[in-house]
Amino acid sequence: MKFFRPWMLAAIFTLCGLMTFTACSDDDENDTEPAIEGLRDGEWTGSGEGRSGNIIAKIVVEDGKIVQAIVVSQSESVFAQDAINTILGHAVGKQDLMSVEVDGVTGATMTSTGVVDAINMAILASMGKQTKETKTYEDSACDIVVVGAGGAGLSAAVAAAETGDLKIIVLEKQGIVGGNTNYSTGGINAAETEVQKSLGIEDSKQLFYDDIMRGGKNENIPSLVWNFVDHAPATISWLTKMGADLSDVGLMAGSSVKRTHRPKGGTAIGPHLMKVLKEATAHQNIEIRTSNKVVGLLASKGTVTGVKVQNADGSTYSLKAKAVIIATGGFGANLEMVTRLQPSLSGFATLNHPGATGDAFEWVTSLGGATIQMANIQIHPTAEAVNHILITEAVRGNGAILVNRSGKRFCNEMDTRDVVSAAILKQQTEEAFLIFDQGVRKSLASIETYANQHLLVQGNTISELASLTGIPAESLMQSITRYNEQQKAGVDDDFHRSATEMTAALETAPFYAVRVKPAIHHTMGGLSVNTETQVLKTDGTPIPGLFAAGEVTGGLHGANRLGGNGVADIVVNGRLAGLAAARQCFSVK
Repeated sequence: MKFFRPWMLAAIFTLCGLMTFTACSDDDENDTEPAIEGLRDGEWTGSGEGRSGNIIAKIVVEDGKIVQAIVVSQSESVFAQDAINTILGHAVGKQDLMSVEVDGVTGATMTSTGVVDAINMAILASMGKQTKETKTYEDSACDIVVVGAGGAGLSAAVAAAETGDLKIIVLEKQGIVGGNTNYSTGGINAAETEVQKSLGIEDSKQLFYDDIMRGGKNENIPSLVWNFVDHAPATISWLTKMGADLSDVGLMAGSSVKRTHRPKGGTAIGPHLMKVLKEATAHQNIEIRTSNKVVGLLASKGTVTGVKVQNADGSTYSLKAKAVIIATGGFGANLEMVTRLQPSLSGFATLNHPGATGDAFEWVTSLGGATIQMANIQIHPTAEAVNHILITEAVRGNGAILVNRSGKRFCNEMDTRDVVSAAILKQQTEEAFLIFDQGVRKSLASIETYANQHLLVQGNTISELASLTGIPAESLMQSITRYNEQQKAGVDDDFHRSATEMTAALETAPFYAVRVKPAIHHTMGGLSVNTETQVLKTDGTPIPGLFAAGEVTGGLHGANRLGGNGVADIVVNGRLAGLAAARQCFSVK
């Protein structure tokens, strides 16, 4: 079965005229003679649609050849991994995907098609080409403009559309939708949900509120926190009614109980969520324009009246609206801005997608808008040390431990991200190893993505794992043995990890390790907003017509965001922003 889509083939030949494909026999699978002319060196990404959601792939081109092809984000079933690996190997080995065959993997067709689409979009990006003709837009008007097509933007657009007959346009500067949401793996925090009740999990909004305030070192704006906590369970119900699978509830660092809602088996939340939201936008006839970069806000007498937009060809147009929602995400990929605000982060890698550059702050501050807590920038403790790929703390939540190069545990692995990150940075080479067993891997489907990316070191025994990682075998064995004893006793005398957080002993072979180090993850500071998601001026009054949601805003997370609150923020406050903007539209009519 061939998975190269006809429209993609036509696009490559029509737009590029540069591709030639070499014939390869079964015996020259490792032949890396370039089959594609015109590839530019560098890293290039593309997206495709799998069975369970977005698939984001990356190729690395050196000397005009594809030297690496990996899937960096996906939520496909475990059984589809063989198909994914076959396609990735074909892209590197044969430098094309036209002759790819995936046999004996029943039901992997949609996954395979999505991976092929993603790889080919990355190939075209490397060649400086578009996958399809890009429309050029001219001056026009609508009811609501949403800036940013990630989780917050699409949540806002869908929620607004549900209120009535409104023309809504979503603008995205990148060539693909999703933003950082595409890479989210953990889940959505909420308390007092029907899902929790069905699973016998006792939780309360007050406990959730207290956890957030404590995790944020009480720098959080209390009204924003309570508003978020109060609307979270309704948002879980809203997403579930749209088709989201949030039936699995896990534990993330900083939470007192299990409240992180995610797909069955612990599959990555981001790609699944984007699939649900994209389908909802299509159902609501919401227009999404990719490769359309907002370059400024339109305003009249202090009221925001629309946006100025740059087409893919560089021309600009004005899009007027009764309400504008900013959902552009944070600035974690703008390393100059990060280090200017937080010099201690100089030299750190980032986990953010390239579009997270903080464009919106200049637009808003030029209108007198306020920002808050901009220096509060979070580093995530467990980024894979070489490729800088986020390893969700759900791996620790499901039982993994951290050891240093000497094989010793050195912290409570389920402490807040700032505390764990600081502990890792005190270790030799400022790195650690995340250690888990087959039981943990089986309990969390998102680990299969890491396996597919070849991030896992696997040993059939603890001694073999130690040998492969360079950790002293006796020391590692002692650490795991002691942890297992404490896990079974329900008391961590060494680092006070709670019995709830020590979900299982690590004793089922094979055993796994991932070398990790902290990397820039989330920017807690941002635009100042109120509980109605209105953007505020420096005097505390709202800027008429302007709303914001998600990581572009500040004040909710305080000094440190809890795991599971990032995706919760974008869907809860994205939905609230959409409802608020819709009310604005109907009041203007």
